[in-house]
Amino acid sequence: MADALVYRAEGRAVLDGGDLYGFTVTAWELPATYPPFAALLFVPAAWLPVPALKLLFLVGNTALCGLLLHLSCRLAGLRLRPRRLCAATALALWLEPVFQTVVFGQINLAVACLVLWDLTRPRGAPGRGVALGVAAGIKLTPVFFVAYLFVVGRTREAVTALGAFAGTVLAGVLVLPGAGVDFWTRRVFETGRVGKAWIVDNQSLQGLLARALHTAEPGLTWAVPAALTAAAGLWLIRRTPDGPRAVLLAAFTTLLVCPISWSHHWVWCVPLLVLLVAEGRPRPAAAVAALFTARTFWLLPHHGDLDLRLPWWQQPLASPYALLALVLPLLLSTRLSTRTEVPPPRPEVDSPHGTNLAEQDDRRPAHPRPGRALPRR
Repeated sequence: MADALVYRAEGRAVLDGGDLYGFTVTAWELPATYPPFAALLFVPAAWLPVPALKLLFLVGNTALCGLLLHLSCRLAGLRLRPRRLCAATALALWLEPVFQTVVFGQINLAVACLVLWDLTRPRGAPGRGVALGVAAGIKLTPVFFVAYLFVVGRTREAVTALGAFAGTVLAGVLVLPGAGVDFWTRRVFETGRVGKAWIVDNQSLQGLLARALHTAEPGLTWAVPAALTAAAGLWLIRRTPDGPRAVLLAAFTTLLVCPISWSHHWVWCVPLLVLLVAEGRPRPAAAVAALFTARTFWLLPHHGDLDLRLPWWQQPLASPYALLALVLPLLLSTRLSTRTEVPPPRPEVDSPHGTNLAEQDDRRPAHPRPGRALPRR
């Protein structure tokens, strides 16, 4: 749980008035990489003994895995009884992104739950967008979901999320002015500080291209395709009439275009699997589950700079998540099933055109449904 120890050190730096971005901890010399607002939330971790902190992360992440499954079912319009939810949680813990999140003591499940809870709240619920903005203030990458909200016509929520995000930035600067200025003027641009982009742990588009081109600095070779991928993702989101699919398009586009998306960031595989199961597509669900449990990139030579010298036939094994994300937008934006069916009511998720899906369902005719492992941050 090396990352949990980093969070603890961040909380201690806040309490002691130390340099938030000037220390490294653990044998792997891991630094703080999150905004100052996140460090404020980590203060309670500094009060706990290390064994108690590790136990808390173990129990907490297990519970958050169950919560993510529950929210994923709400997104997909699927109802699971408590026993089945517990069984599904036990299975989901073996998905590589979830497993690594638990092992590293990461907060990916918490961030995903914040985002998904906010996006699936009922229309008219007070403060929609606040949790998304707070999640972005903790780990930055959820900012792409604000663009998603604008694209699908949920402007008020997008503005609320931006306001909440700005509030986290302001809070960090006011409480930790030195760290706040340092982060937002310098550290936020130092992607290399997070880790080497070309190692197999990084399953983003940049990692894929760096390994395929055998270069540690892909530069414009990555930046241009990433910008085009982000634009294509937003275009597909706008053309996707199905709310749950649009949410997953946003999630996987975020993971793909982010400079570094460590394998444990891909916990969004959980709602993807739930959606495939809810739509009655067991074969794609089984294939996706196999991909996220196979751990193929950990089986490849990856010590030192061996990640940059992989032969062509090992490249797909080195970047399975990124390759899936490249194919997934088209898969999710098109109904593969030829049968006519109406999805179960989803009152919590709005359509891209601002109409509640439950309201749309009321106007539809009813049809019966046929039956390595170095820690990476």
